[in-house]
Amino acid sequence: MKLNLSVDEVLSTTRAVRKRLDFEKPVEPEVIKECLEAALQSPTGSNSQGWQWLVVTDKDQREALANLYKQGWEMYTQMEGNVETAYKGDDSERISQQNRVHGSAAYLAENFEKVPVMMIPILPGRYEGLPSMASAAMLGSILPGAWSFMLAARERGLGTAWTTIHLMFEEQAAEIIGLDFESFTQCALITCGYSIGTDFKPAKRPPVETVLHWDQWGGKAPW
Repeated sequence: MKLNLSVDEVLSTTRAVRKRLDFEKPVEPEVIKECLEAALQSPTGSNSQGWQWLVVTDKDQREALANLYKQGWEMYTQMEGNVETAYKGDDSERISQQNRVHGSAAYLAENFEKVPVMMIPILPGRYEGLPSMASAAMLGSILPGAWSFMLAARERGLGTAWTTIHLMFEEQAAEIIGLDFESFTQCALITCGYSIGTDFKPAKRPPVETVLHWDQWGGKAPW
């Protein structure tokens, strides 16, 4: 089933779905295949097309990965006050939004093993210590495909969330999924399942003028 959303609707309403995941409804393999076919149309650095995609639906493997995730989540929450990407302003509405995000993330961590599908995007090689250009090229070869997968999932009534906490234990995760850790890098773990309801709306974001610089840092937009 497709929702027949416009491109702009898909782009502006693809949320990180955690609390509204349907843990009881299985996801048909053919639906995952359709989403991956969209992902394979994404651009990659030098057209390398080096990505690989590992789908985890086996109950024992999901539980094992969930165990790693929960260990990582506990570590993450203990250091969260020092996470530079967390909002530290005094906008009460933004603080409330951040609290809701934290609550939904905690909910996902508590129920991680119940997620019907875990999608792990993979690239060949190891990328530790790369110069910034190489790191950017690596990320640019996997993020477009992963996002395309998530957009295609949204159009088919699925909810997804990009997670990386299991990478605290990437080598152990590689053992669980039978991956050669020395030869491949796991780039994320995308949780996936049918969403409870499909009426997602655009999130509140700061006006574009507050984050835009035109021609040079601090340059004003021409509109």
